[in-house]
Amino acid sequence: MGLTLRIAVVPIADIRAQHLDVLVARFAPSSNVTYAMFAGGGLAWAERKLKQGGYTVPRAPMGVTADLTGLSCRFAPISTKHGVILSLIVVPRDDPTSFVELIQELLRTLRADEPGLHPLPAEGPLPALTADHLDHAIKKGSRKMPFTVWAAKCSRAILARAGALLEIPIGGFHEDRFRRELVENTDYRKFDDGLRMTVDCSSELADVVDARLEEAQRRGACFFGTHRQLAANLTCFVPSPTQANHVHFVDGASGGYAFAAVNLKRNVASSLDTQGTRALAARLQPVRHSV
Repeated sequence: MGLTLRIAVVPIADIRAQHLDVLVARFAPSSNVTYAMFAGGGLAWAERKLKQGGYTVPRAPMGVTADLTGLSCRFAPISTKHGVILSLIVVPRDDPTSFVELIQELLRTLRADEPGLHPLPAEGPLPALTADHLDHAIKKGSRKMPFTVWAAKCSRAILARAGALLEIPIGGFHEDRFRRELVENTDYRKFDDGLRMTVDCSSELADVVDARLEEAQRRGACFFGTHRQLAANLTCFVPSPTQANHVHFVDGASGGYAFAAVNLKRNVASSLDTQGTRALAARLQPVRHSV
């Protein structure tokens, strides 16, 4: 895809020098894990500086690789149950108080449909190597990796699926329990100087959310971007499959947060263009002199 990973280390002192801060809260979606939530404007400022090339970490020497132990994407795309998987980003604009009120109202609107908003089914997602995915792996997998590695991956997936169907642990790993924990631990709501959510909802509810955010954007409370798709993807970090502290990150399967961010930027540009046009029109208004 031609993507380049950029990393920056930004001193808190530099953030506070901008009269911003990094305020951290812990959110526990379950008793097994906690996720960090951020406010104060500092994280957004640091991200802008990163994209401008500031505070960057030097590239690692050639041949050095990151330790990605435990990181996996072993589940099939998760189809919507209610109509659409909605990826949502809302960031503050001019009035912090109005933004907080907007987020509270939006969450009240969405909570009316909980727990149905969770993008994962209650029983957990299915492993990727089942049905069509297994057939695809059999046809294509051996072309991309050594046969022994491919065969081991297929065997583990088949054993895990068999264990789930028979509800028996395999090698100390209980697939059914793991998938229940997975649903509880999944991060589909986050706040880092703005609200980000991936929810499973009806098209009608998505329309309500879009309309509410458009109105809030017009009056200067926020900028927002949304994107709709028919499935979600799951990325997992599992240090040990027999422990309950595994974490999971959900995103839309057809663009997700990336496309929502594109729409957010489009809304920002459109709003600024509108403001500029209005300002220019005001300057071009003929001056009327009273006589």
